[in-house]
Amino acid sequence: MITKLRSVPKERYWEYFILVARFLLAFTFFSYGFGKLTVGQFGISPQEMATPIKDLSLFRVMWYLFGHEPFNTVVGILQLVTGVLLLFDRTAILGVVFFIPVAANILLMDISFMPESLAAGFTKRFMFYFFLCFLILWNDRDRIRIIWNTMIKKNPMKLRFPILLYLLVPVFALALEFLPAIPQIIYGFITEPVKTFELFQKIFHSLF
Repeated sequence: MITKLRSVPKERYWEYFILVARFLLAFTFFSYGFGKLTVGQFGISPQEMATPIKDLSLFRVMWYLFGHEPFNTVVGILQLVTGVLLLFDRTAILGVVFFIPVAANILLMDISFMPESLAAGFTKRFMFYFFLCFLILWNDRDRIRIIWNTMIKKNPMKLRFPILLYLLVPVFALALEFLPAIPQIIYGFITEPVKTFELFQKIFHSLF
C-alpha cells in the first residue's frame, strides 16, 4: 500500500488536497441536512416552550422559528444537494456556488443570535470553509475562465433597444407586477361586484 502511495506523482498531491477539502465541505452539509430531515436540528424543548419569550435567549428563539416547515425541510434538502454536488469533479464548481450563500446565511445568523463566545468559534470555522471554497475555485480556474468568457465576453455591454424603451422598463415592470392580479379582479367583479368596487375605491382614495 505504501508503494502505491509513493507511486502517486507529487503534482497530484494538490488535487488530492482539493478532494479532501470538497469532502469536508460536503460532509458538513450532509450532517446539517440529515439533522434537519431526521432528528430535527431546530426546535426547542417543551420546558423552553413554556418559558416566556422574554426569558429565552435570541439563539433559542431563532432555533424555535427555524424549526417550522417548510423552512426546515427546504434548507435541509438544499444542503444535501450541495453536498452531493461537491463530491463530483464535474459539479464541484456548482457545489461551491451553492455552498457559499447558504454558509454565509448560517454564519450571519450565528453572529446575530448566538452567544458571543460560540459565535466567535463558528466565525473562525466558516471563514476557513470559505477559504477552502476559494481554493476549490482556484483549482478549477480554467473551467471558470471558460464560463466567464461564455457569459461575459460573448455578451458585451451594448444597447439592444432604443433608450426610450429602457426608460419605460420600470413602468412595464410595475404593470407586470399587477398582471397576476387581473384574473382575481375579474373574478371579484363577477362574484362580489359591490365589495370589489368598494375595495378599489378605498385603494384609490388612499393613493390620491
